[in-house]
Amino acid sequence: MSSSAHLSPNPFGRLITAMVTPFDREGNVDLALAGRLSRFLVDEGSDGIVVCGTTGESPTLSWSEQHQLLQTVKKAVGNNVKVLAGTGSNSTAEASEATVKAAEAGADGALVVVPYYNKPPQEGLEAHFRSVADSAPELPLMLYNIPGRTGCSLKPTTVKRLLNCKNIVSFKAASGNINEVTELRMQCGYDFAVYSGDDGLLLPMLSVGAVGVVSVASHVVGRRIKKMIEAYYKGQISEALGYHEQLQPLFKALFATTNPIPVKAALEIMGWEVGPPRSPLISLKKDMKDDLKDIINSLRQI
Repeated sequence: MSSSAHLSPNPFGRLITAMVTPFDREGNVDLALAGRLSRFLVDEGSDGIVVCGTTGESPTLSWSEQHQLLQTVKKAVGNNVKVLAGTGSNSTAEASEATVKAAEAGADGALVVVPYYNKPPQEGLEAHFRSVADSAPELPLMLYNIPGRTGCSLKPTTVKRLLNCKNIVSFKAASGNINEVTELRMQCGYDFAVYSGDDGLLLPMLSVGAVGVVSVASHVVGRRIKKMIEAYYKGQISEALGYHEQLQPLFKALFATTNPIPVKAALEIMGWEVGPPRSPLISLKKDMKDDLKDIINSLRQI
């Protein structure tokens, strides 16, 4: 790394896992397993954990279940690991209420997704995030842009206008567009932390100023992703590139169909009985699961 590089702070660490939600055989949230899984993720290198994000199947969890998961994971990992609650909604009132409850439950931050389906204009998105930020002004927020899921995209110019909300401190970039990182840094300055929302784009996003990743693959290869990030920041670019290339088959397999279908299958392959996703999501097809198993087994041999 050049000494002249402008490094942004990383308020939630560099490797944040968007954790799956385990279900028991009856389809209920398995809180005990959630606690064990969160401790495993920390042991594998995670600096932070998101509960009840997209990967945690938030659309099919009740607010009560989400609250219980947050409390369980926070208790399991202690105070040395940042725990963020997914509090986004396409209803501003709901998102604000969920964010207040997350703050009251001891969350270290909240991941707030762009409102989905109703496709508000930029002025509506600004008003939405301002209301959520104002509802819990002491809780650090990570805005989450994933237009492939939500149907609209939060523009960097809109984010810039939101920076007078002091608790809006970071951004999860999951548009698939690396230029988004550069535009955010140019609009918002270097104190605003941008995280990659895509495992496969982590290394190129680091190269243009992202500070880390909100990861799905870290359920499987957390230590290697952590080593890739560390190698990059030590200036060991060839080593970081080696990890990037080594992990590409897994990254692709984990998004071969709708997340979190593949990662739940991967955890099952690894011996974690986290249960299938809730309907309308389904279990991974056998041929895709076989391919995933082959990739995981090959990585174990490296």
